[in-house]
Parts: sequence; C-alpha cells; structure tokens
Amino acid sequence: MSRTTPERQHDPALPVGGLFSRAGVFRLKPVDSSEEETRGGLRRTMGLWQLVALSLGGLVGAGVFSLAGVVAHQDAGPGVMISFLIAITASGAAALCYAEFAGTIPKAGSAYTYSYAALGEIVGWAIGWDLLLEYTAIVAVVAIAVSGYLSYILERVGIDLPNWMLGAPGTGSGHRVDLLAALLCLLLAFVLSRGTKESARFETVLVVVKMAIVALVIVAGAFHISAGNYHPFLPFGIGGAFTGAATTFFAVYGYDAMSAAAEESAEAKKVLPKAIVVSLGIAAVIYLLVCVVLLGMQNYRDIDVKSPFSSALSSVGLGGLGMVVAVGAVIGITTSAFANMLAVSRVWFSMSRDGLLPRYFAENHPRRQVPTRVIWPVGIGSAVIAGLLPIREAADLTNIGILMAFIVVAVAVVVMRRTKPDLPRAFRTPLVPLVPAVGVAFSVWLIGNLDWVTWVRFAVWMALGLIVYALFGFRNSVENVENQPPEHQQGDLA
Repeated sequence: MSRTTPERQHDPALPVGGLFSRAGVFRLKPVDSSEEETRGGLRRTMGLWQLVALSLGGLVGAGVFSLAGVVAHQDAGPGVMISFLIAITASGAAALCYAEFAGTIPKAGSAYTYSYAALGEIVGWAIGWDLLLEYTAIVAVVAIAVSGYLSYILERVGIDLPNWMLGAPGTGSGHRVDLLAALLCLLLAFVLSRGTKESARFETVLVVVKMAIVALVIVAGAFHISAGNYHPFLPFGIGGAFTGAATTFFAVYGYDAMSAAAEESAEAKKVLPKAIVVSLGIAAVIYLLVCVVLLGMQNYRDIDVKSPFSSALSSVGLGGLGMVVAVGAVIGITTSAFANMLAVSRVWFSMSRDGLLPRYFAENHPRRQVPTRVIWPVGIGSAVIAGLLPIREAADLTNIGILMAFIVVAVAVVVMRRTKPDLPRAFRTPLVPLVPAVGVAFSVWLIGNLDWVTWVRFAVWMALGLIVYALFGFRNSVENVENQPPEHQQGDLA
C-alpha cells in the first residue's frame, strides 16, 4: 500500500528560497529595469558641465580654504603635497568604481542603488540608511562653517550680530542657536525645491565664481613664492605625509554626491563617468596648486590654522585679499552643502520608490518634477543639527558612512564583473580587481583610525535602521511584492 507524503505548505510570511537567499534579504534590484523606471520620474536636464560643476561643488571647498594649511602645520609640512597625492590616488580608485556603475545603472541613489543591484537588498538598505544620516550631517557641518565665515564678513563691514544667534549652546558666551547656519540649510532646501534646472544653474554659477576666486588667490600668491619655505620638505617624515593623507581624503570625495543625481542628467550613461573623472582631475590640479602656493608664501610653522590662506597672504603683503578669501570660502563651502543636500534627497527618494521607505516620499512635485516631499524634511533636519550642535559633534556623524559606501561600491564592481560579465558598460574600471582593492584598503585603513564614539553612533544608527527594515522595508519592498506569487502579494503599497 503506497503512502503519500503530504505537501508542505509555504509560509507566506517567508520568502520561497529562505530569508538569507536571493529571494530573501539578498534579492537583487534588476539592472535591466533601471532606464525604464526613470520615465515620468525626475526630469533629465543636466549636461556634462553642470554635472562637473555639481561634483566640484563637493570636491573643492573646505579643503582649499582651510584643510591644506591645517595638515601642513600639524602633520606634514610642505609634504602636504604628498598627502594630497596619496588621498587623490585612493579617492581616484573609488571614483573609477563609481564611474563604472554610473555608466551602467543611471539611476538616482548612488552607492545605495549600486550595492542593491550587485550585492542584495539588505546591503543596499544598510548603505542607503547610512547615507541618509551622513549626507544630512555633512550639510549641517558645512553650514556651520559657512556661518563662521559670514560672521567674519559681517564684522568687517560693521554689522554686529547678537550673541544668542552666533552659535550652538555651549560654543560661546550667550550662544543659543547658530541661526545663520540653520537659515542656510533652509535656503538650500528652497533652491532645490524650485526644480533641477534652476538649482543646477544656481550651483553652476556659484562654482564658477568660486573657481575664479581660487584662481585669483593662486595667481596672486604665485608671485610671492620663496623656495626656502619648502625646506625641510618632510619635517615630520614620510609618516607625517601619510597621516595627513587620512585627513585630506575627506576633501576629495565629492563626486559620490553628484552620482546620486543620475536620473537628472541627459545621456547619463555617457556623461556621468566623464563628469566623475573630469571633476576629480580638475580638483587634483587645484589642490596641488593650492599647496604649492600656500607653502611657498609662508613657512608651515607660521601658518594660522584658523585662516591659513588669509595668514599666508598677509605675510607677503596681500592682506587686502583676506575679504576675497572669506567670500570665496562662503561660496565654496556653500556649494558643498548644496551637493550633499541634493544627494541625500535623491537617496531618500530612491529608497522610497523601491518601497523600503514609505512610498509617500517618492512622489515628485507635479510641475517641477523634484521630490519636494523629501527635500523639505532634509532641509529642516539639517537646520536643526546645524543650529543646535557644535561643529565637532555634527562632524562626528559623518566620515564612517562615506568610507563604508566606498568599500561596498568597490566590492560590488568586482562581484558584478563575475555575476554579469556581459552587461553593457559605458565605462569599465581599469585593472579590476587591483583598482577596487586599492580603494577598499585605503578606506579600511581610515575606518580603523576613527574613534570609538564614531563607531558607537554608527552602530546605534544602523541598529535603528535594521529595525525599520525588519518592520517595514522587507515586506514593502517592490522586489518582494513583484517576486512573491500573486496570492501572497500584499496589495497596494502606496
């Protein structure tokens, strides 16, 4: 007598292949759906040079006006040139990986989208969730720095502001809120909400003015270079140059924010890789020229770390350019805040469109075709951080997430080459896996040097993110709904 084994029923709460499978948390975002999804979404208006300007907005900022002098004075001396060369090389390795993905998956979201398509949903979620905090904190940090320069300019023209609005609580006598920093965040949100074409034009104009001011300072200072100031070239040894590279690295990664705007660029597959490579090349030349001129005008021992370029210009009788430098710093650092606010709004928009966050935030403004439902919460959140936290505490919220994104993107390039070797690629990272390995190694080294408080904050934020993913993202993911049998789908996610 035959015995029939009863068929085991599938639990609709679990994916068919198991939780930790390609049907579970490691399901992939289909690459071939990328172009189709962008139709009717964000408006494609940015060309090559607008993308380059957006990238330079993030790349050329505080590094020019303060970081080069700080690293020279404290860590590397004239060897800061080597520091920037090392940092640019490491950043270039990551940039080439971003360029390959930008030419393959021209979608909003940057590292979030790339890792989702190559490594799986849970990895994409982790990077996306992390970048939401990182980019928002960067906007706040930059706004605080701009506020300081604005206060300096206003004082020089005879405008004295009340102490209560000049800084976060605990940063000075009578300080209650950094009002200028908070207002800048809200202003940037307003500009972004006006539409991609208008905001890109705003950013491009600021970048052109910034570059003109940097060029003026470099040319003016070049006539006052003294070769004796370059000796000794490595007063802290080659180790000092490597230490300086760890600091300067954070000045040369702005292209990742530009890649988040992939869906707003015309002919994205062609122009995005070019924009990444061109912008990093321009930034590399600028940083090296800045180092040559700055260290040639003034001995590294005498540089004022609070205002390196101003002190160097004053030392050669060009103190009158101090106001020009301050204006350039305001413009230059503002463009960095703009690029990062655009990036975080597009990452949030992309995660919402994929169902990992509420689909409410994936709705564009009907006329301007920008995600205003995301832009304003980002603007308000960054304004609160900028207004109420000291710059050091706000800065501690950054760094680790960007480095994690670099590692994941570099690994994803290698994985995608193996899993999808025939995928059309408008740009191919050279010397794979060597180039990605350089980017990973440098990022791991930098992460290892971060303090324990940064790790604790990162762990708390990621733990919160995993809870959100488990309770909402996993079940509401578009890929989950599309891959489940019809009787197990959960209906309208909107």
